[in-house]
Amino acid sequence: MQTQETYNDHVVRLFLLASVVWGLIGMSVGVFIAAELYWPNIDLNIPALTFSRLRPDHTFGVIFAFGGSALIGTCFYVVQRTGHVRLAYTKLAEFVFWGWQLACALSMVTMPFGLTQGKEYAEPEWWIDILIAVVWISFAVVFFGTLARRRIRHIYVANWYYGAFIIAVGMMHIVNNLALPVALSRSVPIYSGVVDAMVQWWYGHNAVAFILTAGFLGMMYYFVPRQAQQPLWSYRFSIVNFWALISVYMWAGAHHLMYTALPDWVQSVGMAFSLILVMPSWGSAANGLMTFNGVWHKLKEDAAAKFMVLSLIFYGASTMEGTIMAVKTVNTLSHYTEWTVAHVHSGSLGWVAMITIGSLYALAPRVLGQDMHSKKAMEAHFWLHLTGTLIYVIAMWSAGIIQGLMWREIDADGSLVHSFLASFETIKPFFALRWFGGCLVLTGMSLMAWNLWHTASYARRNTLKPIPVPTSEPTYGEVETSATNY
Repeated sequence: MQTQETYNDHVVRLFLLASVVWGLIGMSVGVFIAAELYWPNIDLNIPALTFSRLRPDHTFGVIFAFGGSALIGTCFYVVQRTGHVRLAYTKLAEFVFWGWQLACALSMVTMPFGLTQGKEYAEPEWWIDILIAVVWISFAVVFFGTLARRRIRHIYVANWYYGAFIIAVGMMHIVNNLALPVALSRSVPIYSGVVDAMVQWWYGHNAVAFILTAGFLGMMYYFVPRQAQQPLWSYRFSIVNFWALISVYMWAGAHHLMYTALPDWVQSVGMAFSLILVMPSWGSAANGLMTFNGVWHKLKEDAAAKFMVLSLIFYGASTMEGTIMAVKTVNTLSHYTEWTVAHVHSGSLGWVAMITIGSLYALAPRVLGQDMHSKKAMEAHFWLHLTGTLIYVIAMWSAGIIQGLMWREIDADGSLVHSFLASFETIKPFFALRWFGGCLVLTGMSLMAWNLWHTASYARRNTLKPIPVPTSEPTYGEVETSATNY
């Protein structure tokens, strides 16, 4: 008698656990360095605790450790359900988990001690970069191997976004980190000067494009219809948005280098494509929000749905803001100010963290075999996270605009009216608000960890019954319009 094939949810559970743990670590570091901006002496004059050493730990911990673990875990979950097939290469999938955790741990440990390339979002040294590349290629083999074995001919749109994210990030990681190793603790990039800057921000902005946008849109396109329990508003619109997004995003990175040594025409190209980018971004946000048409009442009792809906609002708002900031005349005010920090965190805390948290709340009961331990804790988490994000972003918006106005104010003979130190002293109170907002977000994340720990107690006490892979295939129309079948 042939045993029915079951889904591999063990590795999904591992990534679920890791993402929450890394979220706590990354956000804790963020709260600490936010405190350093207001109380600079709390680093106790220890070099490894200074803002400049810990800031890369915060960005790497939140983007790659927390966000990366959530993306890989949900990717492994979604590709099985939408293909009606067990995850390919079980041992390789587990290697992806342990390899990714090792790479994240090594990066987080080495960076505070100055072992870094000094590249934004690409700080780890060459030997860690090699490990990351090996793990990422293994991730690609598992994902595309599973996709090749699928029982359903149609490829659901979430997998289009996951596939683009995997290919683009792997390519960018390898190209941007090409370097000549000098020692275990040092390497020299093969690029120099303005070329190095261009390659770095081709990578840096497209890490935002293909990790923080395309990857999480893959998550959104599966879990939003699943949570709404109705078809995606427009499947065909999602395909149009996909091709528009990946075609345009690659060209927008130069807007990070306005008014630098980069050729002016390259800056103008970056600005032009940033203006175009708002269309596919708003298209995806609208598609997700319209999926809840007719079931808005779910937001009253479903905290996961609340997180998802607010994430889409933040996604639309932050992408529009990024487009506006890429305009050269606006950039003269916003460049190098806290406004940029506000923009980054309205996207990362508002869009990325919220869609991740909502998706993990939707995913956890299905892979842990138990409803969430406390719905009240989920509700409290939502309000803590939303309040903290708004306080943080509004404080940094205010600080950034004040900075920009003070820096550009000149007297009759063309001299600056305000010194840099004067502008910093003026905005210092906003750093206290920034820290407080971060504390609220971290408190909410702690609630989530507590809630998931108790939810997982069922899995710890009992042997979870594996979920069988469906043997019957949905019709093409069902697959095309909905993720609720999976």
